This record gives sequence, structure tokens and C-alpha cells, in this order.
Amino acid sequence: MPLKTPIVLLLACLSASVHAQTTALRKTIDSIATHSKSRIGVAALLLETGDTLTYKGNDHYPMQSVYKFPISFAILHQVDLGEYKLDQKITITNDDILPLGHSPIREAHPHGGADMTIREISRLNIQESDGTACDVLLRLLGGTKKTDDYIKSLGVKGINIATTEKEQQTNDTIQYRNWATPIAITQLYKVYFQSNILSKSSYDVLWKDMTESHPGPKRIKGQLPAGTIVAHKTGTSGTHNGFTAATNDTGIIILPNGKHLILTVFVSDSKGSEAEREGWIAQISKAVYDHFK
Repeated sequence: MPLKTPIVLLLACLSASVHAQTTALRKTIDSIATHSKSRIGVAALLLETGDTLTYKGNDHYPMQSVYKFPISFAILHQVDLGEYKLDQKITITNDDILPLGHSPIREAHPHGGADMTIREISRLNIQESDGTACDVLLRLLGGTKKTDDYIKSLGVKGINIATTEKEQQTNDTIQYRNWATPIAITQLYKVYFQSNILSKSSYDVLWKDMTESHPGPKRIKGQLPAGTIVAHKTGTSGTHNGFTAATNDTGIIILPNGKHLILTVFVSDSKGSEAEREGWIAQISKAVYDHFK
């Protein structure tokens, strides 16, 4: 039999090396998940090559404020269609005000009555994770069903937008109706980045808000090199009797070589402290970053 050429041997060795590295990364994630005693799901996609890695990527996890990314995506698409204008002022009603949770709008206008532009409402939705802003956008979009239908029309099937922020505050179990798979959220970021569905101006608005988002500095960004650009959206539930349903982060990381890594990490049903939950996300993110960089 003819001997394999050096190039064939080299390719075989490279393939074996990549497989070994991927196996090692999966073991690292599994070790963190096992130690955490939480439900952890991960999905990663290197946009320029199509390389992927998933860990329980098709399981359902409560999104919490991660769903504010598709909601702002949807309202900016409506702006592009001419249904709204970015500088159009919307009256915040008393019914819009959330009684609980983080809401700079409520802090400034506890009884409503303010007129705010769609641009500002969307900014607060992403950068501040303002629950009132989120529900105002859902109202403008015609409700959760129409918003959910729009996201599914993009070809993304593993996301379920079913309840408003205010509805979730009435019962801690309702948040599980707003679920997503890590693979689906990662796919939605791919659609956002590559599809040209949004105009450049709307794309830039959302990118700016996600790169300047305040929550979760110790999650995906927590162990990455200083200055790494991450356009992301977090999600966090309340903690009841020491049990936290959702601690999430998902977004696009710009690698040192200029390539774009989409990463979703969901930590669900955990008894870990906030520092532990965020630390698990940071550890997984650093391991995935090192693998793909």
C-alpha cells in the first residue's frame, strides 16, 4: 500500500489535536457544571469558521432579561419598516410602571407620565435591563405573541417569549414560560450579526447598547483580557429560599484576531451564591475564549 503523504499525515494530526482540545473543553465545562450542582447550558459559535461547541445546548432555560435582546431587535426592525421612529416620543403610563425590580424609569417617574423616545427606551431596556422599558416595548410590538412570532419568523425556533416582566413578578414560577435553548439564543445573535435584517443604523444602535451594557461585568467578561469587546445581554432572576432560577449571559466576543465568537452560558436552578454563579459563567467563558482565540 502507498505511504500516506506528509500533508495527509499533518492534516490527520491536526484533526486529532483539535478533537482532543474540544474533548478537554467539554470536560472542563462538565466539571464546572457538576461542581456547581446547577443546570448549566452552553453554546458557542465562531462566526468566521462555523466551528461550534455545545453543552446541553438544546435544553430549556428561563431567559429572564436575556429576552430583552430579541425585544429590542424586534422594535428596531419596526423602526426600519417605518412603523416607528427612533426619536418618536412614547408616553409612559402608570400601568407601564413595574412595582418591583430594577427600573430607572420607575425611580424617575414612579407614577408614569413621562414622554420618552423609543431610542431611550430601548437603551434602558438593554443597558440598564429596565423592566418597565421592556414592557413598554412589548406594548408597542403588540404583545408577547407577536414578538415571539417575529423571532420565529427569522428561523429561530428555540426561543419562547410568553410573558411580560410585570407578569413574571406575580409568581416566581412564571419565568420558566419565557425559555430559550443556548443554541437558539446563539443562533439569534448570528442572525443579528450576519443577516442584514436590521439597517446599519439600527444594528449600530443595538451594538452600542450591548457593548455599553452595565449588568454582569463578572460574567462573560469576568476573566477575559482587559479591554476585550463584548456585546452582550444578561439575565438574572431573584433568589428565593437560597434558590436562583436564572443567572445568564450571552453575546458576541471580539477575539484578538478580529474574529467573532458568539457565546451563551445559562446557569439555572442553582443554590450557589451570586459570586459563585457569576464565577462559573466567567470560568466557562474564559475556557471557551482560550479554545477559539
